[in-house]
Amino acid sequence: MGYRLSKIYTRTGDAGTTGLGDGSRVGKDAPRIAALGDVDELNSAIGLLLCEDLPDDVRETLIGIQHDLFDLGGEMSIPGAKLLAETQPGRLEQILDDWNSQLAPLKEFILPGGARAAALTHLARTVCRRAERSVVALAHNEAVSDASRQYLNRLSDLLFVLARHLNRVASRNDVPWQRGKNS
Repeated sequence: MGYRLSKIYTRTGDAGTTGLGDGSRVGKDAPRIAALGDVDELNSAIGLLLCEDLPDDVRETLIGIQHDLFDLGGEMSIPGAKLLAETQPGRLEQILDDWNSQLAPLKEFILPGGARAAALTHLARTVCRRAERSVVALAHNEAVSDASRQYLNRLSDLLFVLARHLNRVASRNDVPWQRGKNS
C-alpha cells in the first residue's frame, strides 16, 4: 500500500459503486464485492474468536489465517491478482491433520456448540462456507485463482476440526445430533 488512509470517507461510493484495487469501479452489489465482503466477514468472525482464551498454537494459527484472508481479500479487490501461494491450502491440511489426529472419530453428525470458543468457531466455519460459495460464483464469470478456492475449502474443514479440538481442550463434549429428537 503506497499511501495511508488519512480520510476515511470519500463520498465516491454514494452512487452505489466502489473502487477496485486496479482503479476500476463496480457496483457495490457486484459478485466480486460480495466475495470480498464475505471474506472480510470471515476475517471478522475469526477476530471475534480470537477474543476468547485460546491455546497459544491455536491463536498463532488463527492470526496467520487472518493475514491469509487479507491476502485473499487483495485477490478479490484486484482482478487477476494472485496473492495466495499454491502451498497455502497444504499448510492448512497439515494443521488440520495434526488437530484431527488428537480427536476421537465421529460416529454421528454434531451440532454447533459445546464451549463458547467452539461455538464461535462453528460460526466462523459457516461464514467461511458462504465466502467459498461467493468466490466460486465469482469464478463462473471472472478469473479466480485455484489457491483461493482451495484455501477456503480447506479452511472450512480446519474450522470444523478446530471447533472439536477446542471442545476437547475445554473438556467439553461435542453436541451429537439426535434425529427426530422432538418428534
